[in-house]
Amino acid sequence: MRKVLFVDRDGTLTVEPSDYQLDSLEKLEFFPGVFRNLYNIANKLDYELVMVTNQDGLGTPSFPEDTFWPSQEKIIKAFKNEGVTFFDVLIDRTFSHENAPTRKPGTGMMTKYLEGDYDLTNSFVIGDRLTDMELAKNLGAQGIWINTDADLGKDELSANKEETKQVIALETTNWQEIYDFLRKQKRNSLVTRKTAETDIRVELILDGGGKSDINTGIGFFNHMLDQIARHSGIDLSIYAKGDLHTDEHHLIQDVAIGLGEAFTKSLGNKAGIERYGFCLPMDDCLAQVTLDF
Repeated sequence: MRKVLFVDRDGTLTVEPSDYQLDSLEKLEFFPGVFRNLYNIANKLDYELVMVTNQDGLGTPSFPEDTFWPSQEKIIKAFKNEGVTFFDVLIDRTFSHENAPTRKPGTGMMTKYLEGDYDLTNSFVIGDRLTDMELAKNLGAQGIWINTDADLGKDELSANKEETKQVIALETTNWQEIYDFLRKQKRNSLVTRKTAETDIRVELILDGGGKSDINTGIGFFNHMLDQIARHSGIDLSIYAKGDLHTDEHHLIQDVAIGLGEAFTKSLGNKAGIERYGFCLPMDDCLAQVTLDF
């Protein structure tokens, strides 16, 4: 399942103008550190980037289209030139008093993410308003609040402020802190596999501490799986039972399949991972094993 970063525009990617309307190139100023860190997020982490922005009355006399698009196109091009591409750009044009379902914190523009194959529990909304955090709550995601002005947008927040604040996983004004926080999110997976011969459950946390809980019914196999966790630093829990009265190979084979599937799920799109290998002869004996995760 894919994870998403729903990123606000004004006050998050760009500095919010004093009149809260980015309607000229002269007002365009990018948020400090956003290019370097959003590049790292886009290229080293496993998130789809989606821009979500409210633009009050876009297309009306108070905010003509021709004053909006030069800045918007400049923003998109600037990020693309720095290696950052947004999978989607969602713009709501309504005023706050219209209470449109498409306006943040409403989720009307994000139906495909609610109904599609997305891991919203481990996705984030990044924004400078508490309404962005309420959007995170409405999506079932988590919030990263760029709190440059604690009073900004509070009048738009729903009555249940405390419930909204509970989804805030990080409060900061620094994009480097956002990247560091996202980089440390645990990559985990749970795989179950049941066949005529075996019943397997594998739980894997890549960014763990080397803990293991292994029970396969084969003592030496338990020991070897424990070594994977101990020396790699992952947390690994494996429960397996099978037709050991016949042979061990069915159970060992299916545990290996389950472990491989768990690694695949935890690694996601494998962003930031490079190939690495070495060959080590010991005690006049050379054994070679090639694993391609």
